[in-house]
Amino acid sequence: MPWADVAGNVRLPLKLAGNNDMGAVVQALERVGLAGFAQSYPRELSGGMKMRVSIARALVTVPQLLLMDEPFAALDEITRFKLNNDLLAVWQALQRTVIFVTHSVFESVYLSQRIVVMTPRPGRVFTEIFVDAPYPRDERFRTSPEYAGFCQQAAEALAQAMASGPAS
Repeated sequence: MPWADVAGNVRLPLKLAGNNDMGAVVQALERVGLAGFAQSYPRELSGGMKMRVSIARALVTVPQLLLMDEPFAALDEITRFKLNNDLLAVWQALQRTVIFVTHSVFESVYLSQRIVVMTPRPGRVFTEIFVDAPYPRDERFRTSPEYAGFCQQAAEALAQAMASGPAS
């Protein structure tokens, strides 16, 4: 909501539920590193900061399940890597289930414990890949042979899934 400040944007789900718990808003903003920007407006924020506001808004109600559909797709690679790290930190702190849709093989391997590869139209589960790598994950993992191996496995599964579907 471009007319509302960051705190107002994050508070929206609470407001819709009849809850005005500003403590939850402050906590959600702290969790995503935006505590000092509560009074800022969207036009004053970078793309990465706007995405953090969206994540804070999703987290403010402390959901058991977080659905994220390509949330970082429009961001530059450096910001995307940073938000991947931040998302993993939030996931570890909250211990909630996150379903994260991405078309990036690299992002899927970095973030996931389990990757579900889908076929094209109609979308069906083609295969699952279990990423058995420890957390926390960091740049050492992102540059490791283990990571490269999982990326290769995911890329090959994706290519096979795309080949199994109808021609576009």
